[in-house]
Amino acid sequence: MPNNKQAAKRVRQAANRRMANRARKSNMKTAMRHVGTAVEAGDAEAVKTAVSAAFKAIDKAAKAHSIHANTAARRKALVARTAALK
Repeated sequence: MPNNKQAAKRVRQAANRRMANRARKSNMKTAMRHVGTAVEAGDAEAVKTAVSAAFKAIDKAAKAHSIHANTAARRKALVARTAALK
């Protein structure tokens, strides 16, 4: 329980940031899953589009510091490997 106005504001800010970070991470994970489904379908154009969307989502999460830069690099490498299975 916050004891002063500043602490109460920090609690509100932390809650807002937590929700935004979770949304960015969720969008990133969903975009990564779309790559896998496109690869399974065997549609080269869909894979290309899904990889582009996944890279964009990963880069956005990293830019906003929702994930670490090295984590973003690993995720992008994973997406590229998955797309190469096509």
